[in-house]
Amino acid sequence: MSGSQLNKETREAWEDNAEIWDKRMGDEGNDFFNILCWPTLASFLDPNPGDHILDIACGNGLTARRLAELEAQVTAFDFSSKLIEYAKNRTSNLRSLISYHVLDATNESQLLAILQPLAPFDSALSNMALFDMADIEPLFRALPKLLKPRGGFVFSITHPCFNNASGMHVVEEMDDGEIKTVYSVKVSRYMTTYSARGLALRNQPKPQIYFERPLQYYLNLGFQNGFVLDGFEERAFPPNAPQATPLGWGGKFSEIPAVIVARLRLRS
Repeated sequence: MSGSQLNKETREAWEDNAEIWDKRMGDEGNDFFNILCWPTLASFLDPNPGDHILDIACGNGLTARRLAELEAQVTAFDFSSKLIEYAKNRTSNLRSLISYHVLDATNESQLLAILQPLAPFDSALSNMALFDMADIEPLFRALPKLLKPRGGFVFSITHPCFNNASGMHVVEEMDDGEIKTVYSVKVSRYMTTYSARGLALRNQPKPQIYFERPLQYYLNLGFQNGFVLDGFEERAFPPNAPQATPLGWGGKFSEIPAVIVARLRLRS
């Protein structure tokens, strides 16, 4: 299947899943967002009042609203028109600080046509979205033209090593003088880029496509476009975090990071 066909299927999936994702994320977010992503995203962005931040693949506007509550000016976009409508409906009291757009992050000319007149941005953010994009190279090429000198791009993704589409959560019993239950993750693919369909929410209407890439792919793409890495965290649930399902991510996997958060910064 071609990249354009994969992108079309991805957009259709997010349009079909928009309602249930809006209900699930709401105004508060889920455990991945609140425990693993947002604390480090906010720290790496460190926004000052009045900073102009670009929110890439904003979904229902959760991160845009969090940033606006910190008095940042936010330009947010997503390629799902339904998610943008949900975002607008949840943003009535912050409308003066957030502008929403329907844009495809895989289309460089579209990004520049709409966003360059609004640039430069102090920083850019992408929360748990790059692995949903059929092609991230156009976005990485566009960002240096949209950010201020030394501007930062902060992103969170599922951990490419441990939380990819080939992964299986495993529970085993071992005896090392006492009987123990051991939780682990088994993965069969990592180095080669590939795509696979999956359910991020068990009851979402349509599978989405995950675009799996090794960590070096993301970092080298940043380096090739004038960025350096100046912030990086691997995020795991604390041991006391609850399990939403018996083998779902939570405290039983506290030694295995489910998410990474990185900050790339333009060299000049």
